[in-house]
Amino acid sequence: MSAAIVILAAGTGTRVGATSDGRPLNKVLLPLGDTTVIGQSVRAALATPDVVRLVLVVAEGEQDAMATTIAPLLGERELFLVVGGETRHDSEWNALQVLRPAIESGEVDVVAIHDGARPLAAPGLFAATIAAAREHGGAIPAAPLAGLVTRELRPIGGDLVGVQTPQAFTARALVASYLAAEAEGVGFTDTAGCLERFGAVRIAAVASSSLNLKVTFPEDVALAAELRATAG
Repeated sequence: MSAAIVILAAGTGTRVGATSDGRPLNKVLLPLGDTTVIGQSVRAALATPDVVRLVLVVAEGEQDAMATTIAPLLGERELFLVVGGETRHDSEWNALQVLRPAIESGEVDVVAIHDGARPLAAPGLFAATIAAAREHGGAIPAAPLAGLVTRELRPIGGDLVGVQTPQAFTARALVASYLAAEAEGVGFTDTAGCLERFGAVRIAAVASSSLNLKVTFPEDVALAAELRATAG
């Protein structure tokens, strides 16, 4: 059995405020290291063992820009470009449609779905979530949350965690859940949410950290570059 990875990069990322030639620029196309934000995510996915399919979900009109930034990383590997939908759920379903033949044939047994704006997710995190999904049915990275306060500025106690990506699930359960969601005409903001509603799988937590940050604001790009350089 082998895994597939879906990387979502069809969002606008307007809070970063990036522009190119006076026009808005998708944040995942911003430079990071020797490639771009999305390039780092794709590189980690390509370095993950046992991955036979890689799907990149992009916005309409950005196919050429995404292909240009990704092509130097691929070597002999193949990557499928898929145009995203109106929502995250729609984009994930578009990617799963491309993977369905390999899933139904049994070639792909696990699918991991990752936010392309998390460029510091390491191959080891991808591999850990895929392995946990094989064991339990589903897996999500979770990192401790620190520094939270109430509206009255009192610290919030307890073992609170933040959910990240990549999130991995057994492939057939994932497709079945999205088919059920389509039949009911509902969508979800989080992959795990769809599985929790329709999937008969247990979702396990995989230890992660705040280093797996999501690029949301302008300062996040500089922070990601600094963290990447520190990590070597």
